[in-house]
Amino acid sequence: MTELVDTRLNAVRHHMALESIHDWDGVMATFVHPYYEMHFSGAVYDGEAAVRGYFTASRTPFPNLAPETIAIAADADTVLVEFWVTGTHLGPLELSGRTIEPTGKTFRVRGAATFEFAEGSDKIVCERSYFDPGAILRALGIV
Repeated sequence: MTELVDTRLNAVRHHMALESIHDWDGVMATFVHPYYEMHFSGAVYDGEAAVRGYFTASRTPFPNLAPETIAIAADADTVLVEFWVTGTHLGPLELSGRTIEPTGKTFRVRGAATFEFAEGSDKIVCERSYFDPGAILRALGIV
């Protein structure tokens, strides 16, 4: 493995650790330009304001939402992470025009993400997340 690949693996580990403790300024600093794509919904969050909005929206119902790395691998340009998404439903959840009041239930669902990097850099240009949000709703007994 090259030094750059090792550096990128560590950058992703750091990025995910910052997400776990909700250090949004730190998360933003891991990017060239904050950019997330959510393949489960098709949503794109382009820019710091949009990404911070995503964090606010996803952490309102689940304030302790956090990724737990299962496996991590890299090639020359991309890091792939498999993870658990864990959290507790402690705030209002907006779902299809209705509000689901907190259930106090916890969930743990599997997901994956790819991280692309700026050429020759350890700065992220895109995080693409893949998981089934229906699994969270099923774990909470909502559907």
